[in-house]
Order: sequence, then C-alpha cells, then structure tokens
Amino acid sequence: MDFSIKKHDRESITSLVNQQKAFFYEGNTRPLDFRLEQLTQLSNMIRDNETRILDALKADLNKTDAEAYVSEVGILLEEITFTMKKLEKWMKPKKAKTARTHIGSKGYVIPEPYGVTLIIAPWNYPFHLQISPLIGAIAAGNTAILKPSELTPATSELLAELIQHYFPASFIALVEGGVEETQELLKQPFDYLFFTGSVQVGKIVMEAAAKQLIPLTLELGGKSPCIIDGSADIPLAAKRVAFGKLTNAGQTCVAPDYLFVHHSVKEQFINEYKKVVQTFYGEHPIEEERYGKIVNVRHFDRLAAYLQDGEIIFGGSTNRAKCKIEPTLVIPSGMETPLMQEEIFGPILPILEYSDLEEVIKFIQARPKPLALYVFSKVESVQKVSQRGCLLVVVV
Repeated sequence: MDFSIKKHDRESITSLVNQQKAFFYEGNTRPLDFRLEQLTQLSNMIRDNETRILDALKADLNKTDAEAYVSEVGILLEEITFTMKKLEKWMKPKKAKTARTHIGSKGYVIPEPYGVTLIIAPWNYPFHLQISPLIGAIAAGNTAILKPSELTPATSELLAELIQHYFPASFIALVEGGVEETQELLKQPFDYLFFTGSVQVGKIVMEAAAKQLIPLTLELGGKSPCIIDGSADIPLAAKRVAFGKLTNAGQTCVAPDYLFVHHSVKEQFINEYKKVVQTFYGEHPIEEERYGKIVNVRHFDRLAAYLQDGEIIFGGSTNRAKCKIEPTLVIPSGMETPLMQEEIFGPILPILEYSDLEEVIKFIQARPKPLALYVFSKVESVQKVSQRGCLLVVVV
C-alpha cells in the first residue's frame, strides 16, 4: 500500500497507525544500533537530495540556496551529527535517590520511547521543522507519521517521495493533505503529538490530544518584542534586527514583532535600519530575487491590511502578483489595532518610542508571553530589568 496518503482516507490512516504500533511493540526501534542506522539514513536522505530540497524551498518561499541551506538543511545535518554522538549516553539509565521508606532499594530513571508519534509541521520552514522533531523521535526510539503543510506543496510532495523511498512505512510515513487529513490524524490513538504552528491551530491540536490524554509538545508563535536602549550600538542593533526580521521575509516565529526604541536614538535607528535594508536588498527589494516572498495570496492580503494600521515611515510597497511586501517600518495608530494585537509574521515592523523602561516592561507583561524578547543595551541594570518581560531573553 502507498502510505504517502494524498487525500482524505480514514481507513488508510487507521491502517497506517496500526501498522506502526505493531512495529513498535515488536521492539524494533529500541536497540541503539537501529536508531543510529536510521539517523544515518536520514542524513543520507538529506545529503543525497540537497539540490532538490533547495529547489522545492525556492518554489514555495523563494528562498535563496544560501538562506535555505543555513536555515533548513545544514542545521539538520549538524543536529543529526550531534544526536548520534550523544545518543548512547542519553539512553543509559540514571541512578535516582529513593525515599527513606525504601531504604535498601535502588532507583533508576530509564529513558523510555513513547511509541507512535505524529509530527505536524508548519509552512514557514517546511523542511527543517518537519525533520528536526523527527530526529528526536528516531533517537528516542519512536515511530513517526509526518504531516507537512499543504501551503508549501513543492516541499510536501518532495518529502512524501523521499520518506517513502528511504524508510519503511511501518517505521516512518507521511500523510499529505489539508484540514480533513489533519482532523482524521488527530482522531487516531497516537502516543505523542508534536505540533509547530499558530496559536489558533495549537488550541485545536491540544483539545484533540486532551480527549485521549495524549502527551504533546506545542511550539507556537507570539509577538516577540525588541528593546533598543539609548546605550546600544545602534548600527549593530539595526543590522541584527533587520536580519532577524527579514530572514524568510519575516515569516519566522522568533522574529522581532515590534520595537521599543529609546527616544534619544529613535531617528538614528530608523536611518541605520534603512541603510541595512538597502545593503541587504538594494533600493527596490521587491524586485530583488534574493528577497523572499509571502507564502500565498491569503497571507499577503492579511499583511497588506496591516499597512493601514499606522503611519508608514519606511517601505510599504507591495506586489500581490509576486506575493512580496517591502521591508516596512510603521508607527502604529493605536495599541488595539490588528498590527499590535496579532502576530505579524511578515516584513512589517511597528516601531514605538519610549522614555521609561518600566512602562515598557509593564506593557510586555500585560500581554501573552512571546517566544523571545530581544534587548540591545550596554547597561547591566537595563538588561536585568528587561528579563522580567519574557521567559527567553536575548541580550546584545
């Protein structure tokens, strides 16, 4: 049976899950040698098809070979190498202290595979974020069913072909399709779910998992703030903010989503940001082949609407036919606009001026915790105060 399922097929999906459960219960995935062999096979799959992978990412997101290799291919090869070096150590039981009531006994923490896993990938890094969780699944002794995004069809189709060629369906398989296929997968009795994507869809995945008490990992987005203090190296800050914001045309979950810039360096930062964008992509980024595109027209229209939510002070040009939006700086017209309420996920960057850092931290804390908070400051007290705003703080 062809287990690269391209359409809604409940019977085939159920059969596939049952086949993987049988393979897992037979103990096939437990030996260290098996896991290392499969990780080597995964590495071979990537190396053997590097050009095709880069071509698919170019077709779906207009990624250059350099950007695609760094963010989607090379990083996976490094992760596989690291995992293989550490795996034997990770698999060993570790001694654990026992309670006083159990004097004379010995306790151990023994790493145990979950079983059959489902890995749902997003469209913004469609190869990397499908394969990276798979590395962990294989290393931990699980089987896996992959569900790539239908919004990146070239990558999805290539992944389906490669997975089927390099792995038996009883161990790793892939289901293509859209909402119907995902809904059917979420009805299955998986042993673990791994989802990367939006908060909205994450809630649906978590609800489905809760109905069957399936443990899961959610890697979601959020509005990651960036603070530029008056003491910061402004040219360096502008370059790093632009790199983080404009890689993959802003379609990155940890990209800076809005800026708080100290009033004393606001104009300098804006001027430096303009210079960096021109250095990266020239005078007309939309015409630059190296500049990425928005994944589809629906997301382009969503982003274009944000341009109405404030005063554009740099950029703002769009090309709907090419699904491209120029790197843009916007002064928001209000904090309740969609621009400041929703994750942007594009090359539009709201910029806010501040004088009192405490007010900035209160603003950030009053909102859902983002994935990251970036602080550009040379003052240690500013760095420490900023750490109250988020779980993950990157200080520069």
